[in-house]
Amino acid sequence: MSDIDIKPGVKQKTRLQKPKLYKVILINDDYTPRELVVLILTAEFRLDMAQAEVVMMTAHQKGVCVVSVYPKDVAETKATRAIDAAGKLGYPLQFTVEPE
Repeated sequence: MSDIDIKPGVKQKTRLQKPKLYKVILINDDYTPRELVVLILTAEFRLDMAQAEVVMMTAHQKGVCVVSVYPKDVAETKATRAIDAAGKLGYPLQFTVEPE
């Protein structure tokens, strides 16, 4: 017999989970100009003009509107950058991030 001991190996499969997704929600306010909201939506969220106007009008009419859905860190970063951009211009535009 051989000095090598052969035992059946057990292979473990590593399953990656998809990251949980979070909604970025635009909150309507009575102070931020519509044109600025559209500009921020196109710049930060990469919406085209038509999509940005639909999102802006939906938030204007209903009070809130989902802008887009991302992994948590991306959603929080985009929301923060959009709030900061409006804040630098003196407007109280707000976004929130919620689990999908």
